[in-house]
Amino acid sequence: MKLHQLISRLKPIQIVGSTDVEIGSICSDSRKATAGTLFVAVPGTAVDGHNFIAQTIVQGAVAVVCQLLPETISQDTVYVQVEDSADALGILASAWNGYPSENLTLVGVTGTNGKTTIATLLYNMFTKLGHKTGLLSTVSNFVVDKEIPATHTTPDAITLNELLKEMVDAGCEYAFMEVSSHSVDQKRISGLRFKGGIFTNLTRDHLDYHKTVDAYLKAKKGFFDQLPKDAFAITNADDKTGLVMLQNTKAKKLTYSVRTLADYKGRIIEDHFDGMMLEINRKEVVVQFVGKFNASNLLAVVGAAHQLGQDMDEILLVLSTLKSVSGRFEALRSPSGYTAIVDYAHTPDALNNVLSAIHQVLNGGGKVITVVGAGGNRDKGKRPLMAKEAANASDKVILTSDNPRFEEPEEILNDMVAGLDVLDKKKTLTIVDRRQAIKTACMLAQTGDVILIAGKGHEDYQDIKGVKHHFDDREVVREIFNESIG
Repeated sequence: MKLHQLISRLKPIQIVGSTDVEIGSICSDSRKATAGTLFVAVPGTAVDGHNFIAQTIVQGAVAVVCQLLPETISQDTVYVQVEDSADALGILASAWNGYPSENLTLVGVTGTNGKTTIATLLYNMFTKLGHKTGLLSTVSNFVVDKEIPATHTTPDAITLNELLKEMVDAGCEYAFMEVSSHSVDQKRISGLRFKGGIFTNLTRDHLDYHKTVDAYLKAKKGFFDQLPKDAFAITNADDKTGLVMLQNTKAKKLTYSVRTLADYKGRIIEDHFDGMMLEINRKEVVVQFVGKFNASNLLAVVGAAHQLGQDMDEILLVLSTLKSVSGRFEALRSPSGYTAIVDYAHTPDALNNVLSAIHQVLNGGGKVITVVGAGGNRDKGKRPLMAKEAANASDKVILTSDNPRFEEPEEILNDMVAGLDVLDKKKTLTIVDRRQAIKTACMLAQTGDVILIAGKGHEDYQDIKGVKHHFDDREVVREIFNESIG
C-alpha cells in the first residue's frame, strides 16, 4: 500500500518527503522494523518510540510517523509529523487492515466489573441466534468458533485491527469487545467505528496506572464521548457514575437497572445457587446465573441485543440457555455437601457483589468462608479495603497469595491485614501458600456452607518473580474433593 493511501485519514502537521513510497508493514515496536516498514513513534509509559527512529531507519524503515521530527533527517525516509502518534497508530492500523470495524457491527463494553461476562454472553447469544460473531475479551478471543488466546483485555491497535480483519474475512457480522480504561487512555481503539457502547460500573481499580479515580472515570467516559450519533450507549442507572458516562455522547442514550425506572428494568423473583428467576420489562425468564450483579449484567446483554434489532422474546429464550463465563461465580459442589465458588473478583466492589449474592441465596442457612489475596505490583490502596470487605461478609477469612509478581507475598498480606480491626483478625487466617489456603477452607467447611475463592477466576497460573507457574483454583478444588472421597 502506498503511504498516501495509508495516511488519508490523518491530519499531519507537516510531511517531509514524498508519500508515493510503497509500505510493506506497520509497527510501533522498533525491533519489528524491516525493509519497507512504516514506523510509528509513540511516547509510551516506559519508553519513548522517538528514541528509536534512527535505529528503525538502519533496519530498513522507509517512513516514520512521529510527534517530534528528529534533529537529523534522513534523505531516504519520509517523515509524517502528527499531533498525537498514539491516535495516528490506531487510524493507520485500521487503514492497513481495510477499516475492518466499518464492515462489522462492533459493540464495546467498559466498566470495572462485568465486562467479560457481558461481552462473552453477547457473543454466545448472537452465535445461538445464527450469526457469525467475534469476541475480544480478557479470557479469550474468538473468530466465529476459532479460539485465539488473549494476552490483554484490549490488544494493541495493530493486533486489534488484525483480529477484526480476521473476523471480517471469516464472514462475521457482529463483534463484541471489552474496552479497558488503559486502551482508551492509550488510544488503542482510535480509528475503530463502534455501533454501540455498554457501561457496567465504576469502582476503585487500576489506580497504579490512572493515579486518581477521576482520571479512571475520564478514561471510561472518553469511550462514550467518541461514539457516533448512529450508535447506542447503554449505561447502568444503578451506578452513581452511570449517567455521567452519557453526558457528552452523541449516541442514543439508554439505561438499565434492577432498582429504578429504566429502559431495561429487571427484578429478581427467585434466587438459587444454580440460577434465578428474573422479570425483565415485565416478562419472566429463568436463567443459569446468580446474584444482583449478574441480573445487572444480563440486563445490559438484553438491552444491547434489543438495540441491535433482535426480537425481545427470542432474546429471553436464548438468555435462558446461556451459562456462566469461565471463572465467574463458578459453583463446584463437594461430595460432603458444601459449595465452593470460584470467582475473578479482584476489587473491593466485586468482592462485595459476590459475597452479597452468596448471602442472598444462603439466607442465613450456612456459613461463608472466603479465600482471597491481592495482586503484586498493582494498586496497593485496595488491599486493606478488600480484606475488610471479606471480613464484613464472611464467617471465616483466609488471606493468601494471588499473583505476587515481583513483590513478597507476606508484604502484600500485611497490607491486607492492616484493613482489619481486632474482631476481624480473630476470624482471619493468613496462609501464603494458595493451595494450602484452599485446602484449609475445605477442611473448615461443613454441609450447607459456601467457600468463596476469589481473585483469579479463569486464570490458570500464578505470576511469581516474572514466571507463570501453572495454578488453577478450579483444578485444586476438584483435587481436594477427590481426596476427600478417597
